Amino acid sequence: MSSSFKEYKNFGLFFLVLSILIMAIIYSILKVEKILPIYQPALVNIELVDSTIQHKKKYHKIADFSLINQNGETVTQEDFKNKIYIADFFFTTCPTICPIMTDHMYDIQKEILNDSDIMLLSHSVTPKIDSVAQLKRYAKKKGVNDKKWHLVTGDKKQIYELARKSYLAVKTTGNGDKYDMIHTENFILIDKERQIRGFYDGTNPEALKTLLEDLETLKNSYKD
Repeated sequence: MSSSFKEYKNFGLFFLVLSILIMAIIYSILKVEKILPIYQPALVNIELVDSTIQHKKKYHKIADFSLINQNGETVTQEDFKNKIYIADFFFTTCPTICPIMTDHMYDIQKEILNDSDIMLLSHSVTPKIDSVAQLKRYAKKKGVNDKKWHLVTGDKKQIYELARKSYLAVKTTGNGDKYDMIHTENFILIDKERQIRGFYDGTNPEALKTLLEDLETLKNSYKD
């Protein structure tokens, strides 16, 4: 009787181990690594896209730029060469969503502080108000690390065109001034090839978690 029980016990143990191995193999076969999409103007909310590129379905990239940061330094696309970065649009006197967005960007800064591959870039949509001195005051108040996070101002036309034709991130005001813009709450994830890989609600903590997860996915894609 004990011999028969021992045989059943051994068989049960063998079957359990075999089942675990089979499940592990099936999981390995079925597991699909997450790949972030590459966003094109034709696939984005039409309100955020300049009419000249709303038809574009491929090859969209962030255009070259030259802006001034909170330290009075010129910042161009070369400062982001071979970098992943997160961009947004804001203004320092905004009383509504901007403070929340900036606080959340600060949270991201803490997560990436020691990662040399990742940067942050915030564009002012009111460059006449947001002078270098104003950006500097705001940067100090919000805990901006100059080595990781650029707050930039500059020519309003250039910022408008970057927002509408590159980052697909702002709406027009419709008040007759063709360079006026209403920024959204979006954080935009940009890869090393200057392509848009994600849009996230910068006021939503849950979206922030998704952004950080996607950021890790994007980083890992460059390890292959």
